Amino acid sequence: MSIIYVLIPIAILFVMLGLAIFFWAVRSKQFEDLDKEGFSILFDEDNQDKPDK
Repeated sequence: MSIIYVLIPIAILFVMLGLAIFFWAVRSKQFEDLDKEGFSILFDEDNQDKPDK
């Protein structure tokens, strides 16, 4: 039963840490354009000519 006095504060700290990371991500615009990175693998942005082998 005494372990619950340790686990509850640890759980509260984890929740507070998760919320802090979430709000940091929202404030730093990490969720602005979620589709851009998904489409970026489909299109080649390098316009450099590849050398012939």
